[in-house]
Amino acid sequence: MFKKPKGTRDFTPLEMKKRRIIENKLRNVFDSYNFKEINTPTFESFELLSKKTGEDIRKQLFVFKDHGNREMGLRPELTSSVVRFYINELKNLPKPLKLYYFANCFRYENPQAGRYREFWQMGCELIGSKYPIADAEIINLAMDGLNKIDMDYEINIGHLGVLRGIFKEFNLSEDEELKIRRLIDKEDYKGLENYLSEIKSSDELRDIIFKILNSKGDKSVISDLKEVLKDYPTSIEAMNNLEEILEFVKHDNIVVNFGIARGLDYYTGMVFEIYGKKEGARQVCGGGRYDNLIELFGEKPTPAVGFAYGFDRVMLNIDDFEVEDESILIIPIKKDKKLLKECLNIADVLRKSGKSVEIELMNRKLNKALNYANAVGINKVIIVGEQELSKGKVSLKNMKTGEQELVGLDELENI
Repeated sequence: MFKKPKGTRDFTPLEMKKRRIIENKLRNVFDSYNFKEINTPTFESFELLSKKTGEDIRKQLFVFKDHGNREMGLRPELTSSVVRFYINELKNLPKPLKLYYFANCFRYENPQAGRYREFWQMGCELIGSKYPIADAEIINLAMDGLNKIDMDYEINIGHLGVLRGIFKEFNLSEDEELKIRRLIDKEDYKGLENYLSEIKSSDELRDIIFKILNSKGDKSVISDLKEVLKDYPTSIEAMNNLEEILEFVKHDNIVVNFGIARGLDYYTGMVFEIYGKKEGARQVCGGGRYDNLIELFGEKPTPAVGFAYGFDRVMLNIDDFEVEDESILIIPIKKDKKLLKECLNIADVLRKSGKSVEIELMNRKLNKALNYANAVGINKVIIVGEQELSKGKVSLKNMKTGEQELVGLDELENI
């Protein structure tokens, strides 16, 4: 017997219905901010996918060679693809460019709760604006989406410029900075202490880094940290930038958290993460500003900011809900061609008016066809008989209440 590949899932019709309902609500929010949907290839060149992270990412990806011996990889996220698309075809469009996407992504990792080898991301990129209002727009959009689907969440917002200002003052190398950020992102603080000792950093650097990591709370955290870092001008500048961004964030339920480092190495300024309540799948969204990425990919420097929802984790973090089945089953009383053709005509009229309709296809008697409707959750049944048809009517049965009434053929579009 064939089994589905490790780390993948099959979705039932009911599960897909629920996913589409949530997806469409989120799409409506992206549309309301006038972001435009795009799509990119499921696979890209491995060179593109590894450009911002290096060869180390190979073990985390599905990598293969095509028939031309070119090395390809299934996309692990979409920002690199969007940047490539921007450079190839979109860079001359008016700014800001506001793009969003919903797509499947792939990572070769050990499957666990909320973590799969095939998963879905829904996100956006705002390209061309360097101003704090653009960062705030992205944060507001991310929060509005989760409010729209009634998800309880906590949003943590920080700024990488604060740590970078410290690294600059202490003349850390790019490799040392990257290693520290990755340890912080993994919340491996013991490993961080060991690494700082390994590179023979000063006690002052260690103390400052951990004071920054422990700076978490409401907006007053910023002014408190400014006092601690008053001798580090680059860090002060980053905190001023964050304060200005937060002036435009319309929701107050935020946590300022300077311990956010983000696992992806291309972020340059404001960063944020959103957490749900589901253990093992708490982080449902991440994003921030990445002003250097487009330049890294070979184009002139261009500011950009964006985020992505982990759609599967969003689904795990919302309360389950009932889905009302609005479909209609049409059943002929007798199994003759004339009645079946009338059923087809009625179905055609209803489908053209936007309704979901199926015809009894199994040649069952009325009672068994009604049992089928009950079994699959169909709430409305149209029963087509010769006598009723001769008067221009059919029977409409409400499967929830059991009520049945005669309805004119010209009234069916309104049922």
